[in-house]
Amino acid sequence: MGRIGNVADRVREEEVMDRPELDQRLHEQALTGLARLNWLSGSVGLVWPPIAGLASQLRRPLSVLDLATGGGDVPLGLWRRARRVGLDLEICGADVSPRAVEFARTRARHAGAGVRFIELNALDDELPRNFDVVVCSLFLHHLDDAGAVTLLAKMAASARHLVLVNDLVRSRLGWMAVYFATRLLTTSSVVWVDGPRSVRAAFTLEEARDLARAAGLAGCNVSRRWPCRMLLEWTRSTDLPPNQEGHDS
Repeated sequence: MGRIGNVADRVREEEVMDRPELDQRLHEQALTGLARLNWLSGSVGLVWPPIAGLASQLRRPLSVLDLATGGGDVPLGLWRRARRVGLDLEICGADVSPRAVEFARTRARHAGAGVRFIELNALDDELPRNFDVVVCSLFLHHLDDAGAVTLLAKMAASARHLVLVNDLVRSRLGWMAVYFATRLLTTSSVVWVDGPRSVRAAFTLEEARDLARAAGLAGCNVSRRWPCRMLLEWTRSTDLPPNQEGHDS
């Protein structure tokens, strides 16, 4: 086992999957491995209840944008759940990587899923303004503090109603859980390296709350979720129109 290190301090290291020169076969193998891990840790299950609740409240078809979608695990999982309960969702996944987008599109075609995928840089590009819910899973920990604040502020400005951010929580127990899970559930050496690195780069709950406050997400709720995840939820105030950023006083 590699050295656990001091998880009390946030340490960001380059993840192998972020390297543009990574072999396509290894990239796709890693995306497949991450899909298994996302299934085990219940990424879709974390964001589904608030989305289903909003759909019930609005009583109309709901649109969802998933940023940094990777292999499309969350959009495809949401599509399956919505289909089972007869909920009408318009779902779009966005990622900066053309290879990830093509991989996700292929999965959607094979599943017969009515989900579309687009290339989009969540930090540098303007986000679409016509989605009710803007979601991001397991991307926040890739960013420095300034980048995380920028992302959260852009998500809040973009979403008509709801922002959901699902990510890892930095802890020693989380590091050990991810270390063993990556080796049990995938043969991808890329995931073996990137998984533990992701935990060390993750934020604590209080750090995530500080980021949300800095981004102007007044009333944001950040809660711990099993096994080593957090869910950040922000609902647009009824007196704050879409595309207008709110700021704490």
